[in-house]
Amino acid sequence: MAVIEAAAALLAWSGAAVIVLSDGRRGLALGLGLLTVGLAALEWGDWLAVIAIFGGGTLAAWRRLRSGRPGWGLMPPGSTPRMVLCVAAGLVALWVAVSVTTGPGVAVRFATLTVIGLMTARVLAGSHTTVVLTAVSALALAMAAATGLGAMTPGPAPFIIGALIAAGVTVVPLTEPRAA
Repeated sequence: MAVIEAAAALLAWSGAAVIVLSDGRRGLALGLGLLTVGLAALEWGDWLAVIAIFGGGTLAAWRRLRSGRPGWGLMPPGSTPRMVLCVAAGLVALWVAVSVTTGPGVAVRFATLTVIGLMTARVLAGSHTTVVLTAVSALALAMAAATGLGAMTPGPAPFIIGALIAAGVTVVPLTEPRAA
């Protein structure tokens, strides 16, 4: 089971990395889809959490695939700092999840730390509406998944709210900044 959790956490990190490294709608949708599958697999014990995260993330990825800048937009010129950010965030989150914090759920801690960190950076550095809205959708899914790390069982509310935010953000009208 630990191997599956590690693979799911790696999938969530790779989805977040694809979102950070892409500007086109296909790349953003792919990243959101990978991230959704990874986070949903980490919540496998709670079927309502899996349905909420998978449903909200899938709807958000499908909506992102249909709107935004055309193409993949993977690794545009000048994206080396973004690549360094993805690798460094993954290493720092792995260190925190494995050695700094204690208790079960190492894979969930790693996945949520990397996704929250990378998506926060993408929101702050994003200049296009589609990129920022995709990062907000992923951030909502990761924060919902992180609620299960506490000592108390959160119930279905955080997962449903996270899925609704992830899917609801995709209906925001797109307005791109005009070139000066």
